[in-house]
Amino acid sequence: MSPARVIIAIILISVGVFFSIVSVLGTFRFKFVLNRMHSAAMGDTLALLFVLLGLTVISGLTFTSLKLAVIIIFFWIASPVSSHLISNMIATVDRKKVLDMCELIEADNTTKENKKEQEKELK
Repeated sequence: MSPARVIIAIILISVGVFFSIVSVLGTFRFKFVLNRMHSAAMGDTLALLFVLLGLTVISGLTFTSLKLAVIIIFFWIASPVSSHLISNMIATVDRKKVLDMCELIEADNTTKENKKEQEKELK
């Protein structure tokens, strides 16, 4: 195994671990469940991509790298879709709570009048 492949693999795996740590911090930082879910789903997907790419570089072009590529494709399809479906269900079932608690809506500079209009639409 060449030293260049090892260095590239170490860099890719380190980037994956970094995104995993950022995902965990985002999960603990946010208060609202949908923001936590978004942080976890996006961070895990990206972290898994880099870690598995690093492992693919280490294994070379073998049957193992093909299996790792299939795992990457599966997770890149399944993880965002499942988290979107769950968050969509939560937002549909409890829309008033989403408008009251979501940090992203507050950061969007919504005025009190806009919030009142949104609450009237819910009723």
